[in-house]
Amino acid sequence: MPSHLVVQAPSLSDHALLQLAAIAGAKHIERTSATHARLSTVLPETRNVLMDMALRLEVDAALVEDGTRFADYGLLVSDMDSTLITIECIDEIADMLGIKPQVAAITERSMQGELDFAQSLTQRVALLEGLEEAALERVYRERLRLTRGAETLLAACKAHGVRFMLVSGGFTFFTERLKTELGLDYAYANELEIVDGRLTGRIKGEIVDAAAKRRLLIAKREELGLRPEQVIAMGDGANDLLMLAEAGIGIAFDAKPVVRAQADIAINHVGLEGVAALFVQDSADVIA
Repeated sequence: MPSHLVVQAPSLSDHALLQLAAIAGAKHIERTSATHARLSTVLPETRNVLMDMALRLEVDAALVEDGTRFADYGLLVSDMDSTLITIECIDEIADMLGIKPQVAAITERSMQGELDFAQSLTQRVALLEGLEEAALERVYRERLRLTRGAETLLAACKAHGVRFMLVSGGFTFFTERLKTELGLDYAYANELEIVDGRLTGRIKGEIVDAAAKRRLLIAKREELGLRPEQVIAMGDGANDLLMLAEAGIGIAFDAKPVVRAQADIAINHVGLEGVAALFVQDSADVIA
């Protein structure tokens, strides 16, 4: 199947597009906005060189099969922390106890794939013992912010019938509130144990780690009767790699190097609106 190159950047220059077009052997440049363009038809053997050049030009570039519509996908599975939202919730909770640097250091090592996720989560949650539940509400109301472009992506999902599933190694306290406020279709995460209004430092039930994220994606895909190629997954940390590999398209969003290296597509410069913008929205947009 012929492919075209989708190029995105907060301010996309003609210079960058011309350089990429020359490498790709592109016959046509379709600039759709100040931040987005498509180059067709692209020689597939130029992919690696194109990605290297895009990195140097500080633009996002992705090879997408011609005619692929966003509506062709039935499910988008997303990580929460530092993907759908801008913060790492556990780090902000720890800040309420004055131990954010210690917890954030463990979080970073886990995200880089240097520590086993389940063990690192258990260690971090143990440090939160005794914290009042009210502190979680403060984090949600005062610190949690949606990632740029999140509203645009969610609106596109609703408009094109793409179910949105939040799968997080974080906590149900946050995922359930986001599910309600944003109208998400599904949400899964870890449940903090709370007794008499305080965190016990333990997690209830099975930990949602990398393997669990993969299982949840497969289960929902099968429940909806979708093929693997009809699923998009996105995340930023090593804990997301198994679910990215299970999806038809795995997207590394503002991700760690280990994730960018293994994902099908990396988005580093534009926001979450760039996910839906990878694909044509209807048949009238298809590049011939």
